[in-house]
Amino acid sequence: MIKAEEFLKGRGAQYNPTNPYLKQEYVAEHVEGLDEPMLFNTKTEFFVEHPKKVVNKVDSPDLGLSYSLNPYQGCEHGCIYCYARNTHQYWGYGAGLDFERKIIVKENAPEVLAAQLENPNYQVMPLMLAGNTDCYQPIEAKKQLTRRILEVLLQYRHPVSVITKNSLILRDLDLLQELNKLDLLHVNISITTLDEKLRQKLEPRTAAAARRLQVIKTLAEAGIPVNVMVAPIIPGLNDHEIPDIIKRSAEAGASHAAYTLVRLNGSIGPIFEDWIRQAFPDRADKVLNQIADCHGGKLSDSRFGVRMRGEGKFAEAIARLFRLSRQKYMAGRSMKPYNYSNFCRKAGMQLGLF
Repeated sequence: MIKAEEFLKGRGAQYNPTNPYLKQEYVAEHVEGLDEPMLFNTKTEFFVEHPKKVVNKVDSPDLGLSYSLNPYQGCEHGCIYCYARNTHQYWGYGAGLDFERKIIVKENAPEVLAAQLENPNYQVMPLMLAGNTDCYQPIEAKKQLTRRILEVLLQYRHPVSVITKNSLILRDLDLLQELNKLDLLHVNISITTLDEKLRQKLEPRTAAAARRLQVIKTLAEAGIPVNVMVAPIIPGLNDHEIPDIIKRSAEAGASHAAYTLVRLNGSIGPIFEDWIRQAFPDRADKVLNQIADCHGGKLSDSRFGVRMRGEGKFAEAIARLFRLSRQKYMAGRSMKPYNYSNFCRKAGMQLGLF
């Protein structure tokens, strides 16, 4: 395993694991024979992509039927546990540092979305905006693809579920309110920890927890339903925070709370292990062992039905703590259902306006 010489501040991953889909890679196998050290670009780079399709059907039995749309591939937030890291390898990049600093921008996403919605065979289901990477990551402040996508969804009266951990979502409060008036909107705010020191290492370029709680408060005061994602729960690292996160979220006005248990599939396993042995060497073995205990003795778990909740004594204790906390602080609250009856196609609309 390649180790970073020192902990890279502002980054989650500390190295790039080998991409299993590439036949060749650059390595410093005999450093004593090099005249100078190998240099790598550490700055964030952006690459423009023009896909022909942006709405993808999700048929996972763990999530139910829905669509997903991700205007960006790769994520500047740098969350060490992110399951989307593996997908970056399909583009020829690494799941580690490359995922955080080589961002693919789907420049034509709003126009392609409108075209797909015009398809007469299109069936309306909730669309997860940012089901893979965060649609409000920093580059969105400049590109505004997410805002333009929300404008399209509003015109078509299409239900949407927005997932983010960035306060930039408040920029689009006007559109969110209009979608909410038509019962077309669910907002999901992810809060993994209230410990700022832990957040800075775990998800280094995200909004602080205090700021996310303020986002929940602002949205709730505007009448917008907010689901808090306590995710992922990492046993031995943040599981003890479950009651406080739900309590603080409820006080801010959240309508619901859900959780997922961390799972470290594919390249995420070695990336996470490398990270935690550098970030928290005193508890690395404890955390890794407890994660494995939740997934049949392995860090990875792809089994439908159990992969997002785990099994075993630690998983059961987490589920019980979450259930009791939600009953205590969010009893009687729920997310209002979507209204599908308002959907309408805009045949002949001028896509150039977007």
